[in-house]
Amino acid sequence: MDTDTLKRLAAEAALDYIKPGMVVGVGTGSTSNHFIDALGKAKIAVDGYVPSSLGTAARLQALGLRVLELNDTGDIPIYVDGADEIDPHFRLIKGGGGALTREKIVASAAHRFLVIADQSKDRQQLGKFPLAVEVIPFAQSFVARQLVKLGGNPTLRQHFTTDNGNVILDVIGLDLTDPLAMESKINSIPGVLDNGIFALRRADIVLLGSPDGVLRRSNASQ
Repeated sequence: MDTDTLKRLAAEAALDYIKPGMVVGVGTGSTSNHFIDALGKAKIAVDGYVPSSLGTAARLQALGLRVLELNDTGDIPIYVDGADEIDPHFRLIKGGGGALTREKIVASAAHRFLVIADQSKDRQQLGKFPLAVEVIPFAQSFVARQLVKLGGNPTLRQHFTTDNGNVILDVIGLDLTDPLAMESKINSIPGVLDNGIFALRRADIVLLGSPDGVLRRSNASQ
């Protein structure tokens, strides 16, 4: 099976966790797009969907699905999103699509965080995929210098502006043996809005599309 098929399998399996009357958070990216398409076909009678990006909101609305603002919903039952990397402790790297800050906010407001991905995203340790750091444009150069001091090699993502009006620095070379500590260190740099390490808010459930079907993992500690 190709990667896109595996993503679709995981996305469709996530429908099992969506119940009538829920408010559902929806992520951003190629796997989340498969989930949105599956929602459009399933027509589950939920109260509405909280999108993690303007692009996700537009895709939901194009399918006639009700979009809600997180400011109006309060905490929500579940958030479904993809990931660029997933480790055995349910910690993630996200941000390939540039929506990491809003994704982390919606994930943190959700009682359950369900991650859908193809099996290639499964990693023993995080750090191969470049780490996205959302930065206020005024602080771009300053933040880049601080990231170098942490051992990273940052590169400005070209021709990209986040939904929050900021820029993304993609960083390679960081030591992520302690993802929670690095998440905190980066977020303490003035000018950083957030970064793509999801260690403080880990996944609760992971669905991985594989040639043998969908592999389901549950984080019993959360």
